[in-house]
Amino acid sequence: MEEITSYKLACVIARILDEKIASNISILNISNVSSFADYFVICSAQTSTQVKSLTENLSEKVKNKLQRLPIGKENDEKNRWNLIDYGDVVVHILKEEERATYAIEKFWNHAFSIPRDTWLKESVEYSEYENIER
Repeated sequence: MEEITSYKLACVIARILDEKIASNISILNISNVSSFADYFVICSAQTSTQVKSLTENLSEKVKNKLQRLPIGKENDEKNRWNLIDYGDVVVHILKEEERATYAIEKFWNHAFSIPRDTWLKESVEYSEYENIER
């Protein structure tokens, strides 16, 4: 299997989260302002159970579809903010309250945000739902 770019990986991760119960998904291109990653994928969940479920589902799908394992994971005990580090792409899955409190996008406001329609188009072949526009 050919190596997937960090841009494509971020788009596919966003789609996987979108096709589950994640909300308010954003992709930030931090490559020009960070030395540790190229992209952040950030999403919200309503409950701690959803944070945990999204984290587990995403890890499993990325492993099965893209043969990528994370180089690190951080799960807070109460599943308010989980992080999955794929090296070039870092995923933040937060409860809505934590997302509002920590305001990652505001801290990284100099990063370029990738529009939803762009990442959906870029990852269409990884959709669980064939030929369904959402």
